[in-house]
Amino acid sequence: MIAEPMTLLTDYALAGVAGWAGLRLLRRRESERSRSAWALAFAALALAAAVGGSYHGFAPLLPAGALFLLWKLTVLAAGLASFGMRAGSALAVAAGGLRRGLLVFAAAKFALYAGWMLTHDDFIYVIADSGVSVLGVAALHAWQAWRHGDRASAWVLGGVAISLLAAAVQASGFALHRHFNHNDLYHLVQIAAVACFYAGASRLHDRVDPKEP
Repeated sequence: MIAEPMTLLTDYALAGVAGWAGLRLLRRRESERSRSAWALAFAALALAAAVGGSYHGFAPLLPAGALFLLWKLTVLAAGLASFGMRAGSALAVAAGGLRRGLLVFAAAKFALYAGWMLTHDDFIYVIADSGVSVLGVAALHAWQAWRHGDRASAWVLGGVAISLLAAAVQASGFALHRHFNHNDLYHLVQIAAVACFYAGASRLHDRVDPKEP
């Protein structure tokens, strides 16, 4: 007995695409730490989508304790995905002290988010954390695209735009059908965002600091 079949299927579809992107990017990382961080982001997103889909689909069959653990794993994996995005973009765009500061900030934000989500459950906090991360990524790559005409950054910015559209769809509560709701639409739009993010991440190169040996 599946409670929300379309949410389960679209979540699993998102998990499949994100997992494929993470695995393929890991194979193409070519010692680029920025690509490795983005591969982590895709893998964490795949985990969040797979576990989240299971939570929505199999809720009537699972005990309360199992549902609690599934949801916590979902929201923590989503936070790890946001961290991977920020870290990967920082490694590609910034250097020196700025890069170190951005990486420390990304790690601290994830730690604070994880601590908060251990005692809170509302998905709005996941959206807020993801939104802050996506906007930070957008700022870095907008600067890179403007300054260097970087093609990778153009793809990442496309992913940001589609992610913001997906978030707006999720927040709107709009549904095409009573069996195809805003969560299902959110997952499908986010798949397109993952495709753009992958196209950008696979073209990233770590920025070289001229002061480093």
